[in-house]
Amino acid sequence: MTTLIELGHRAKKAERQLAQATTTEKNEALSLMAEALLNSTDFIIEENKKDTDRARGAGISDSLLDRLTLTADRIAAMAQGLKDIVALPDPVGLVDSMWTNDAGLKIGKQSVPLGVIGIIYEARPNVTSDAAGLCFKSGNVVILRGGKEAFNSNKAIVKSLRQALDQSTLPTDSIQLLEDTSRETAREMMQLNRYLDVLIPRGGANLIKAVVENATVPVIETGTGNVHVYIDQTAARDMARDIIVNAKTDRPSVCNSAETLLIHKDVAEDYLPVIEDALAEWNVELRADDRAAAILSESVPATEEDWATEFLDYILAVKVVDSLDEAITHINQYSTGHSEAIVTSDYFAGQRFHREVDSAAVYVNASTRFTDGFEYGFGAEIGISTQKLHARGPMGLPELTSSKYIIFGEGQIR
Repeated sequence: MTTLIELGHRAKKAERQLAQATTTEKNEALSLMAEALLNSTDFIIEENKKDTDRARGAGISDSLLDRLTLTADRIAAMAQGLKDIVALPDPVGLVDSMWTNDAGLKIGKQSVPLGVIGIIYEARPNVTSDAAGLCFKSGNVVILRGGKEAFNSNKAIVKSLRQALDQSTLPTDSIQLLEDTSRETAREMMQLNRYLDVLIPRGGANLIKAVVENATVPVIETGTGNVHVYIDQTAARDMARDIIVNAKTDRPSVCNSAETLLIHKDVAEDYLPVIEDALAEWNVELRADDRAAAILSESVPATEEDWATEFLDYILAVKVVDSLDEAITHINQYSTGHSEAIVTSDYFAGQRFHREVDSAAVYVNASTRFTDGFEYGFGAEIGISTQKLHARGPMGLPELTSSKYIIFGEGQIR
């Protein structure tokens, strides 16, 4: 098994060549990777089955098992994702401004790759190809460290991607997988300042917390989504029902799915039974405060912990509030800063919600499930940043670059 230090050495060796690669060279390699995934479909599914069989034996939840499972259609979607990246503009080498200072120097600001990116993620093997493709197109070498739950799947995917790179003009070590999934090696990766320029964790709250607390490498936080939908007293009932049902049940295991429903007291008695009936089709467990429980036909008491929990399952916390102020206060107290939505017919309520809710994506009359790079028109994404420095919200190719100043002179001295 290759050590992390060896991977770091190889990454640094590949970094310079990849950073200087042309758009054509990168796109040709990405196209080869897409074809390699399709050609390896049977092998990848076979390896994925080893992971899903073990996960079932360990009693993993259905929603998490869904995240782990690969099918021919999902592998085709991964391949298409790489082809979509080919079609996106190259973010490297762009000069967004140029000016002349008092000394006659021409000064420009140019986009450049971040360098070597480490990705630590959990049981979503599709992240392997998505992250590899995005880092590659933006000129960054990537070291991937997936969770033990998806070990065989990740290994099979990276094997096919590297086989494609063998056929290209660019270094195979542009994409590497850390096969040691122990906690000790994860901690070592978090402190690999000599080789990593940035670390991006993708996963649940515990993973993000561990990386933020232990990393000495600069970190971009992504992923954790304690997401809220607030139904205002002026909301249209059918719209409110459809938005919360979609936000909770479309894919409950992802970070932009709703975890808490807040509803104004003036419409709670009328709207909650309708919402409960709609959610019953998916057997959603409702964890309610006292006022919501008095209206719902079936629920369990909500605890303080429930308001702060990203369930990633068919579970929804429900609270009746007295006002928009109370809803905003609750959201800003418990939110992880990912995505929040208000359903309202009051323009000014929507504007207040936009201004005062401190999250990366804030919706008026739409499902939080739209927080996604593809949906925003950015193409693929590396994740949803919930921090405020460098990048916030869906992180596409431009967010995987930094900048440097380029200066042209004619012999000037200061």
